[in-house]
Amino acid sequence: MKVNCDSEGISQASNAIKEGSTVVFPTDTVYGIGCDPFNKNSVNKIYEIKQRDKKKPFPVLTYSAEFASEIVEFDQVSKKIVEKFWPGPLTIILKLKEEKLRDSLGIQDKIAIRVPNNQCLLEILKNVKFLIGTSANLSGQSSFTKSQECYQQVKGYDVFVDGGDTNNKGESTILEIENGIPIIHRQGPITKEEIEKYL
Repeated sequence: MKVNCDSEGISQASNAIKEGSTVVFPTDTVYGIGCDPFNKNSVNKIYEIKQRDKKKPFPVLTYSAEFASEIVEFDQVSKKIVEKFWPGPLTIILKLKEEKLRDSLGIQDKIAIRVPNNQCLLEILKNVKFLIGTSANLSGQSSFTKSQECYQQVKGYDVFVDGGDTNNKGESTILEIENGIPIIHRQGPITKEEIEKYL
């Protein structure tokens, strides 16, 4: 099913996610694919669609830092950073406090989480709270910024949310704070130097 980024499409996509469906959606970086992170069967389906190694855990998207604090623990440094860079292309690895996600996502103590700066996706996240947020491409292949190309090439999902082409700045920067020091795991639009200005 293909829906638009209007109130009807957002409602359909949100309901589908709650029912266990897999959904392709626009972000502020590239097109993503996701599902309810608490639904183990849906998470496994995303692994199949992407042909991704199950040893590589998925990041999670959410609507706000307030929502994020329901499943992760912020320290003073990470709180400062997300206040500045969320919503935006910064994924941060934080300590997990939601036990149910250990099982459904196959993770231990940490999780990568982000608030994306895309109005369509934020409206969906307002409804569902949390969403697996990984790029909608086969593992090892290039991610999609053009909606039509993504729609034609990605197979196996349930709902496609068409938000037009994304403003590609590349995939998000992935950051972890270790002993108060920012460690970049993947360089994206936000640099280490920019982050260090706010520490």
